[in-house]
Parts: sequence; C-alpha cells; structure tokens
Amino acid sequence: MNDLNQHPIMTTPRFSNGLHARFRRNRATHTLVALSLAGVLVFSGDTLKSNAAARLTNSPSAQGASVISWNSRGTLEMAAQLSGPWITVSNATNPYTNQIMAGAQFFRLNQTVDNTTLHKKVLCGYQGWFRCPGDGLNSWFHWSSSQSQLTTSTLTFEMWPDMSEYTHQYAAPGFTYAGGAQASLFSPQDQQTVDKHFDWMMDYGIDGVVVQRFVSDIPYRPWMTNVLNHVRAAANRTGRVFALEYDMSGAATNTLFATLTNDWTMLVKTQHLTQDPRYLFHNGKPLLMVFGFFTDRMDTNLASKIIMWFKTNSIAPVTLIGSGEWWWQTETAAGWSSVFRSLDGYCPWNTGNYTTVGANKYATTSYWAADLQAATDAGMIYLPEIYPGFSWDNLQKLAPGTSKIDRLGGDFLWQQFYAVKNLGLDWAFVGMFDEVDEGTAIFKVSNTPPTQGYFVTYDGYPTDWYMRLTAEGTKVLTGESPNTPNIPISP
Repeated sequence: MNDLNQHPIMTTPRFSNGLHARFRRNRATHTLVALSLAGVLVFSGDTLKSNAAARLTNSPSAQGASVISWNSRGTLEMAAQLSGPWITVSNATNPYTNQIMAGAQFFRLNQTVDNTTLHKKVLCGYQGWFRCPGDGLNSWFHWSSSQSQLTTSTLTFEMWPDMSEYTHQYAAPGFTYAGGAQASLFSPQDQQTVDKHFDWMMDYGIDGVVVQRFVSDIPYRPWMTNVLNHVRAAANRTGRVFALEYDMSGAATNTLFATLTNDWTMLVKTQHLTQDPRYLFHNGKPLLMVFGFFTDRMDTNLASKIIMWFKTNSIAPVTLIGSGEWWWQTETAAGWSSVFRSLDGYCPWNTGNYTTVGANKYATTSYWAADLQAATDAGMIYLPEIYPGFSWDNLQKLAPGTSKIDRLGGDFLWQQFYAVKNLGLDWAFVGMFDEVDEGTAIFKVSNTPPTQGYFVTYDGYPTDWYMRLTAEGTKVLTGESPNTPNIPISP
C-alpha cells in the first residue's frame, strides 16, 4: 500500500461453498474410501490425498478402534449415510480415535470457514492490483513505473512470483530465467489467477482475505471491482471468508466522504456485497476496515463524520475497524484520542516498524500490550497487523539491499504470532498475501527469479513456506496448536 507517512522509527510503507473432503470407513478392511466435492481423491494404501494439500489418514485398527488424522485445518464431521445429516464430532482433536461400530460410518473434514465472527481468524490483506498488457488493459500497472514498458529501470516490485502453477501467464519482455526461458507475470483480472490464490489458501488452511479498495481509484479504475468479484467467486468456491478495506491514501479530502459513502451504497445495494454468504460479519454486522487514519491527512471533523456514517447508516451499518498510525493510543494531537476510540476496533499499521536485537531486526511488538489495554478500556477490538519482512528498493529506486528487513527464515514472522498469542488474542491481520511491491508477500515467490534486475527471494526456503507458517500461526491463535517461541514445523 502506498503510504509514505513518517514516524520515529522508519517510514511505514503501505501502498496506493467450501470444500468437504469425505471418506467412508469400510468395516471389513478398516480403510477409508473417499469422495470429494472439489476433485478426484487418490487412494494410496491407508492414505488419501486430494488434488489439494489436505491429506486424510486412517491408521490400522486396534482393539476395535481406528485413528483418523488429517494435515489441513477443518472440522471433523460424521454421518450414518453419505447424504447426511452431518454432525460435528465434538472435541475431535487431531488425530481422532474412532470406535468401530456396526454399519458404515461416513466422515468428512469440513474446511468451510465460519463467516459470523472475527474470532479465531487470521486474515491476509489482498491487493489484486496488478495488470498486464493483454488482460484487457495495455498496462503494466503496479509491475512498472511505466504503463507501457517493463524494464530493469522501471521495476516497482521486489519479488518475482512463482509462476509455475498459473493458467494464464503474460510474457515479460526482456526478462528471462537462468537458462534463457521466458519469464512471465500474472493478472488478477483473470478469474483463474484469483482462483489459484484461493486454492492455496484452502490447501494450507488460511482463513481468507481483506480486499483492498483504494478510494482514489474508485472514479478512475472501475476494473478494480472485477478483482472484488473474482474474490467473491473464489471465496464461495473454496469456503474462505473475505471483507473489504477502504484505503484512503492519496484521496482528496474534499471528495473523500462522498466517494466512500456512495461506493459503499453501490456495493451494498447494487452488488449485494454484504449478502454474499462468504462476507465476514462480526457482532452481527458486516466487518469493514478503513485505512488512513493519520493526523496529517485529515481533520478530526472529517474522520468523525466517516466513522459515524459507517457505524450508523441505514443501508448497511458495519463493525468498523480503523487502521493507520501505530502510535494511535499515545497520539496527542487535539481531538484525535476521541476519534480513535470512537471506532469499533483498530489495526495499527506496523509494517516497517522494527527493533534491532543484536544483529537482527524484529518487528516492534512491545507497545501491543498497552494498545490492547487502551482498546479494551474503550470497548474496542484490537487487531494486530503482522508482516513477514520488507523491502522496497526497486519501488524507491534505492541501492539493492538498502531497505531490506530480513525474514530470518520465517522467525521474523513467527515471533509476531507468538506475541499475539501471548496477548490472549485469537485474531490477526497479515500484511500481505500478494504484496510483492514492498516485499511483504506470503504467497509463492520464486527463489530463481529472472537474471535481469534485482529481486528478493525466500532465500532457498520452499515457495509455500510463508503460507505454511501463516497457517501454523493461525492454529496457535485458535488453540489448535501450542504457542512456542520457536517455529514448530520444518521447511
């Protein structure tokens, strides 16, 4: 996200139907016979593996019982027949010991994410802003500072995505991989691109996204709504949840209120956004985030007007989580303490805020406890924002390595999950899923990018490593796994 506000530490960067894997116990052989709503399941011995990453395993029976285990997040359900009714297996920890009974028993892992509450959720910011010539617009939007060219001198992104699984790819002229193969990029204007991202979320156990909607883009880039619609379709297909976040960065203050309220009215009345079965609710209302609450960007009257309208409008009042300066609870500018505390919740934008420990940089989290207390005292939600690392040398035209905050093999991200859990919270916001502009992406990034230009990689760690860490961190926050200071899984 394109945010160039200054604070004492450093620039805070911020840029302009669910799957059910089903299986039946065969009483004679004690194996699992599986069916899937999403694709073909492959049977191999006692292990069933779908075309997703989820695996369901049945161990050999002993003393009239068998043990069912699974490697993806979800809720175990059972039924007497395949047509149901399905009931949740109470307190089904993984692995689950099942007593073998007469007749067939059907089990399934319900991976559909609950959309009625923010509790037990980790949501990732989703930009979806990239364009490529050939996707309907002759532009390298957000890949390059030049709309018509993509060159080493116009690059505005830091990480080259791993393109090995994308259906639609767009050749990047002048960029080749080692060995000479043509390099390519993606466009979220293609449903298949967004589908791939959501397939990964489902496969690895990531709950969903907060779709970024830039207020300054609304009058000029209506195609951003295409991405929102692609997200809706993908979320419904994979059982993920989504919410919307307005980013007010760069928006003119004299038209800001009208643009925000007219757009929300359109999305609710015309697009029926909040009626989408995958839109996330909290406390009985649609959850909406709004970024850009900084004292140097608007006055308190405008900020209060925006907040009150979203909370009380007659069209679709929301549970409103604001986001912006991380030092909100100690802000001394006149009137702003009341403004911040009039929100339903707050997500301090922490990207770029770090503390040096020895030779390493770690995200600053020491202020979170005081933040949480201030939010609790005001009756607010406190939603920490965590990030995996950072770099924006190409975007800012800096010498390679100048701005890099190293990921430390994932420990940088993991320590933030550890800190969130120590606060007693069961939710977090990860910035971001697909943010390669500032090097904060968690999706699959190439470790062997094109040889032309400078790119940050995952330093040899698997391309899915940060999605796996995000899913594992989610399990810690939800209580599915214990909280440990060290990463509990291996690459």
